Amino acid sequence: MSSAPLPPSPPAPSAGTGGPALRRSLGVVDGVAIAASSTAATTSIGIGMGTIATIVGLQAPALLLLAFLPVLGIATAYARLNRSEPNCGNGYTWVGKTLGPWPGFLTGWVTLVGSVVFCAYTSAVMGSVVLIFANRAGLHSLAGLALDPTSTGISTAVGLLLLVAFTALAVTGTRTTTRFQFVLLVFEYAVLLGFCGWALVSGDQSFSLSWFNPFAIGDGTAFAQGMVLAVFFFWGWDAAFSVNEETERPDDAARGGLIALFAMLGLFLFAAVAFQREMSLTELIRNGPQALPYLGQKLAAEPWATLPLVALMFSAAASVQSTLIPTARGLLAMGRDRTMGPVWTRVHPRYGTPAAGTVVVLAIATVIALLAVAIPKLSDMLLAAVNAIGLLVALYYGLTALACAVRFRSALREGLRSALLAVWVPAVSSLVLLGLGCYLGYSYLTMSDHFALSPDNGWFMFSLPAVIVLAGLGMAAVAKYVRRSPYFTTGRGTDAETLTLPMDGAAV
Repeated sequence: MSSAPLPPSPPAPSAGTGGPALRRSLGVVDGVAIAASSTAATTSIGIGMGTIATIVGLQAPALLLLAFLPVLGIATAYARLNRSEPNCGNGYTWVGKTLGPWPGFLTGWVTLVGSVVFCAYTSAVMGSVVLIFANRAGLHSLAGLALDPTSTGISTAVGLLLLVAFTALAVTGTRTTTRFQFVLLVFEYAVLLGFCGWALVSGDQSFSLSWFNPFAIGDGTAFAQGMVLAVFFFWGWDAAFSVNEETERPDDAARGGLIALFAMLGLFLFAAVAFQREMSLTELIRNGPQALPYLGQKLAAEPWATLPLVALMFSAAASVQSTLIPTARGLLAMGRDRTMGPVWTRVHPRYGTPAAGTVVVLAIATVIALLAVAIPKLSDMLLAAVNAIGLLVALYYGLTALACAVRFRSALREGLRSALLAVWVPAVSSLVLLGLGCYLGYSYLTMSDHFALSPDNGWFMFSLPAVIVLAGLGMAAVAKYVRRSPYFTTGRGTDAETLTLPMDGAAV
């Protein structure tokens, strides 16, 4: 790494000429905190190990290692694009300027919708954890209402109350939020490493190298679904790039994202092996999204057995906060291009955050969470949400990496190393993820002959991401033909520094 001094930071772009500006106050540590919190390793491990076991058995370590390769290729594409053009819209801006406004808008749309859905279902996870605490304290009902942590409705109601509090903290300042997240991360990682290390040593399930063999998965659909879920495990490291306009040096965002990504790989592999050393496949599947609290109860007596539950609650809280941050900023980038309404461009004059947009995101997440109550069993709701988000993540990661390969295609004439890093690695990573998404979508369409609200119904699993994509195309048409956004008429959008938008607009 070069030791030459970095150039002065460019001025922070404002949401409108003369209006309040996003505040440059973040460094590498803040980027790591945002990326690691958004990736939510403890939450992914706690609810994901049991989920992935239902699909691919004991091959989770193999798929996590295999999924890391295209994700790393995507991360290098993000870093290169960020050096070329720091923008809180990241994929939306980069894809739009390189591949065209329609795929660019769709990239931004599915990123944002996936994040809002994540906020909605993670709220249910937080609520479920709180209810488990209540049950352990002897409180099993309140005013005649059963406090069942496996109920989607009750868990969602409790989680939404917490979501309101975390939204208020996200509004009051990004730096305050990242410092709070860093404290939560230190605690949850200490607990996670401690209990997983304990399980690794004391577990009575024999370790097997076959856990790292992806060819042991005989079914193609199971392999594709498992890979998409494994990619979902890593999802969130790119949140560091959403605050590149609030980072003191643009390269700090890339460093923060890459550091978090490699840290997540180590944590996921360590936890996957530890879980399988301590729990049989039957135990993993039976406990599903409660696998981490179950691990705590199996290894330790109270009060120590409660620590993994506390870590899971902290992880869910931090991930919700860190998801609110990039979602509001992605919408800020779309608002100042007039592909979305002017409410998203309103920056709070005191806190220097897109406060109005953050509150609207909360409202939308609340509506989605309430709609998800239609799936009564929490584990089924989580599996459906994770699968839908996994397909959306594969789509927008794939499009962004493809944009990198196209934008820097001149590197093909600059030598093997430049061609490999700038073009071939992003292109192959893109094709892998887009290919997986297409194959899995086809598998869903052909696995059922009727529609049902169940995660084992193919038509239902396909309909969730399909409706989101179709809605995105409809919103793109509104942006082009109704809002007459310069993003569509010029093909390049509008630079943040030159855009003038009414600061008092309220249309979404």
